[in-house]
Amino acid sequence: MNKYPALIEELIERLLKLPGIGRRSAERIVGYIMSTSKDEVRLLAQAIYKVKDGVRLCSICNNLSDAEICAICRDSQRRQDIICIVERPQDVAAIEKAGGFMGTYHVLLGSISPLEGKGPMDLKIDGLAERIRKYNAKEIIIATDADTEGETTALYLAKILKPFGVAVTRIGLGIPVGSNLEYVDTATLSKSLESRRKI
Repeated sequence: MNKYPALIEELIERLLKLPGIGRRSAERIVGYIMSTSKDEVRLLAQAIYKVKDGVRLCSICNNLSDAEICAICRDSQRRQDIICIVERPQDVAAIEKAGGFMGTYHVLLGSISPLEGKGPMDLKIDGLAERIRKYNAKEIIIATDADTEGETTALYLAKILKPFGVAVTRIGLGIPVGSNLEYVDTATLSKSLESRRKI
């Protein structure tokens, strides 16, 4: 028997479909919704609808945008000749939050994953070659995840980008800032040795 009325259980079930939301979190969200004003709930619902209705993919880089071209691609201060390739729009947000990168992005909207039936044709690679030529790209940074799918995708991209004669680099992988070597797992330590650079 459910401990909540059917309408609340239905909302909890909907919230459980969101990534990272477990039953306790869903119950807390429902508790917030029940304790706040109807106006606040209406504003929340409208904001969700507006995002779903008004946000699209940038026609240049595939990042999330509320216009045809995203703010990063429109920014004249950004270096168009340095392109960072990422898997998801969330990766763009993470790099932007870290600060310091003044190039542009290309979002693949996925990675190569044979087990899930995703191959190179499922990635948003279209337009990348045109951008490399148009802006006479100096460097392509591959910033895919450090898992099997991300590594497979990085190797594929390096192969198809080689004929362009542009410098192709991979983000450094390894030990987090502030950690001690003795506590780092062997796979991470191995990757950090492979990703070493001159100082």
